[in-house]
Amino acid sequence: MIVTVDGASGTGKSTVCKLIASELGLVYVDTGAIYRCVALAAHNAGVDFKNEKGLESICENLKLSFVFKDGVNRIILDSKDVTDEIRTPQMAMMASNVSAIPVVRASLLDIQKKLAKGTAKGTIFDGRDMGTVVFPDADVKVFLIASDEVRARRRYNELKSKGLDVNFEQVLKETIQRDKQDSERAIAPLKKAKNAVEINTDGLSIQEEKEKIVSVIKSAKILKDTLI
Repeated sequence: MIVTVDGASGTGKSTVCKLIASELGLVYVDTGAIYRCVALAAHNAGVDFKNEKGLESICENLKLSFVFKDGVNRIILDSKDVTDEIRTPQMAMMASNVSAIPVVRASLLDIQKKLAKGTAKGTIFDGRDMGTVVFPDADVKVFLIASDEVRARRRYNELKSKGLDVNFEQVLKETIQRDKQDSERAIAPLKKAKNAVEINTDGLSIQEEKEKIVSVIKSAKILKDTLI
């Protein structure tokens, strides 16, 4: 099966997808991390985001892997663990910018589709256009929503837990700004797929969020098995 979980930042996508993958034996692919790695690689190489040929070269030579270690999905870029480095507010904005560039999206589209093949039970992807652009025929599509304040508070708490000196009002401002960029970009904007199941995560614990999505997946699997 292919499961897509889309939504804005702070809706709990990556956290809940890790839990679901572990429970159902699916392979989890953090697509947001891929774009963050492209942004980091371009930044480290001094490639401007307006340099499409340079970005295309970055994507073509991206040496990226996901390693599940000690209960954490570690991201390795060019043999270096960049799991924490790509999770800063600055890198989030850079990833949002680079993800709007057509040559980047085209290059990474094939990578994401290849990652969905060859798995024993299936793959779960989280992102912003997984169910609309990358996998329009996915078996299960979920779209997560939450209020600006709740999402910003989650992000703020996450950054504080990592020892970063952050201000809630600034995090809220950046959250709203990123939503605007992601929703209004010309290429693959953030939006709900017509046949996606919408879940509001305001007031939900991560376990409650997980249970709702697992229920949707299991119902779809039963129907799929019946039709085969």
